[in-house]
Amino acid sequence: MPARKFTQDELDQIYAFAVDLGRKAGDLLMERVEQRIDGSDAPQTFEEKENAVDIVTQTDEDVEVFIRDAIHTKYPTHKFLGEETYAKGESREYLIDAQPTWCIDPLDGTVNYTHLFPMYCVSIGFVVDNLPAIGVIYAPFQNQLFSACSGRGAWLNEKRRLPLIRNPIPPMPANAPSRCIFSCEWGKDRRDIPDGNMHRKIESFVNMAAEIGGREGKGGMVHGIRSLGSATLDLAYTAMGSFDIWWEGGCWEWDVAAGIAILLEAGGLITSANPPDDPDTASIPDMKLGSRLYLAIRPAGSSATESGRESQERTVREVWRRVRQLSYSRPGA
Repeated sequence: MPARKFTQDELDQIYAFAVDLGRKAGDLLMERVEQRIDGSDAPQTFEEKENAVDIVTQTDEDVEVFIRDAIHTKYPTHKFLGEETYAKGESREYLIDAQPTWCIDPLDGTVNYTHLFPMYCVSIGFVVDNLPAIGVIYAPFQNQLFSACSGRGAWLNEKRRLPLIRNPIPPMPANAPSRCIFSCEWGKDRRDIPDGNMHRKIESFVNMAAEIGGREGKGGMVHGIRSLGSATLDLAYTAMGSFDIWWEGGCWEWDVAAGIAILLEAGGLITSANPPDDPDTASIPDMKLGSRLYLAIRPAGSSATESGRESQERTVREVWRRVRQLSYSRPGA
C-alpha cells in the first residue's frame, strides 16, 4: 500500500491535536504526582518489566490508554504504537511501516518519575512514511513543551523557536567534541560481561571526557557529560542547543520518534551511533527509526570556514573516532 500523503493544512491540524493531547496527558501525570506528594493515593506497587532498571507503574498504562483512546476517536484509520501496548503484545517485531503511525511513550523517564526527579515527560510522535513528521514532548514538572511540525519549525512552549540561540546560530566548536556538552545514558543493558554494551559505553564515556591527547589520542575533553534519565528529553535538549551531542544505543521507536521530529525541524543532524571502519571517509548514513542506535548533533550555523552542516558532519566523525560499536538487536531478530 502506498504511503498516505498529507497536505500542510492536514499536518497543522494533527499537530494542534497532538499538542493539546500532550498537555492533557502531562496534566494526568502531574495529578498522580500530586496524589503521591499529598499521600492521598494508596501505596504504590511497582511491577517489573524486563529487568530491575525498567520499573513500570500503573500510571504508564493509564496515560497510554488515555492517549490511545483519544487518537482512535479522532483518527481511527491511523496505526498506533505505544510502549505499554508493545510490551504486553505477542508481536515483538518492528511495527512502523509507511502507513501513518502514532508512536507514543506515555512516561519516558519512569525511574525518574518514581523518585520524583523532575526529568520525565510524555512523548507523542506522528510518523509518516517511516519519518517522524510531528513531535510533542511535554515535561509537566517544569512545564516545558517541546513541539515541531514538518515545515513549521520547532518550538519551546510554542513561543520560542529552537534552537534558542539563533542570531546567529553558533557553529560547532572548531575542536569538537572539546567545548561540547555530551549527553548519554547508561541504558538498560547492565550485564557485567567483558566487552558487553555496558563496558563499551563506559570506555566511550571516558574517551569523550579525558584530556586532549589522553587515552591514546582518543581524549575528547568535552565540557561535561549529562545523563537526564530520559532519551526523549536528551533529544529535546539537543534540539534546543543546550546539549551539543547525544550518543545512545538501545532506545526504541517510542523513545526517539517525537524527539527526532523536533531535532530535524530545528536543524539538527541524526545518524547512527556506531562508527564505521574508517570514520574519515565513510558516508554519514541517514537515521533509521528502528535501528536502536543514534547519534544526534545540535543545530549549527556557519563559520568563516565551513557551513553548519559541514561542522555537524565533522563532529560526527570526531565522535565516531572515540566511541565503541554497540550491539542491540530486536527481539525475534
